[in-house]
Amino acid sequence: MITLTDIAYVRSGVEDLEGAVRFASDIVGLEVVDSDKPGVAHLRADPRGHCLTFVQGRSGVIASGFTVAGRDALAAAESELEKQGLRVERGDPAGARSRGVSEYIAFDDPFGNRIELAAAQYRSAEPLRHTRDAGITEFGHLCLDAPDVHEAHRFWSTTFNARVSDWVGDRACLMRIDPVHHKLAVFRGEEAGLCHINFQVDSLDALMRNWHFLTDRGVEIVMGPGRHPTSGSVFLYFRGPENLTYEYAVGGRLIEADTAWIPRVFDPELPSSLDTWRGRVAPTTRQRQLPRTAHPAAS
Repeated sequence: MITLTDIAYVRSGVEDLEGAVRFASDIVGLEVVDSDKPGVAHLRADPRGHCLTFVQGRSGVIASGFTVAGRDALAAAESELEKQGLRVERGDPAGARSRGVSEYIAFDDPFGNRIELAAAQYRSAEPLRHTRDAGITEFGHLCLDAPDVHEAHRFWSTTFNARVSDWVGDRACLMRIDPVHHKLAVFRGEEAGLCHINFQVDSLDALMRNWHFLTDRGVEIVMGPGRHPTSGSVFLYFRGPENLTYEYAVGGRLIEADTAWIPRVFDPELPSSLDTWRGRVAPTTRQRQLPRTAHPAAS
């Protein structure tokens, strides 16, 4: 079994690089950091060197990254994945530099989502310089799509150390790789893709101020403010350019007694299974998974 230590980053293809960066910095509040090459932009939310990268080209998600414990763990992961019949590609030094990692491998999960594992994600000693006071504290989680969430759970829980925290029927599986209720979720979707990316904020007040900030600027609110009955977090989903859905959230359950936790199953037909406050439930717009050849020079 491969032990994931954390989420690392999302790499997203965008047709309008300037517009995607402007939204992520001026609206979301992420810090723009130095780029390694033309047509690539990196954004930072926390001590990671960066956690979101835009690559100019076709619109869609390029890859979702996770970390393992080090080089030996990465080599062991590469062997384990190949034993399972998955095609694994070793990233080159330029690709590792662009990802802000020491080295990495890439593969497609059984549903077509491009996954990358990194031996170490670089931290930055530079002070965070968020472009506005959104209260962002960290890149919190990422959510993928798969046609069958139970098969997705089987893959992530047998190949990796992901444990299910809760289910929303057959529509969503929320999984943890540490005490946080979920850092990875898989939602039911017709094809591989990125459902949304989450950024934690430091207070309920910050989330509510963000809500007003977004609505005042005409940003489309997808859902919220609301409260998830699964994690207990208060959330706000909003739509950015290039079909990328962002989430702010505050709070959330920690599962410290790992073996004692019994996953719950929430009724997918009840709106309260997604929002305890029974707000409007709307589907998020997904970023479709791009093929490996979509960004050959910069992906």
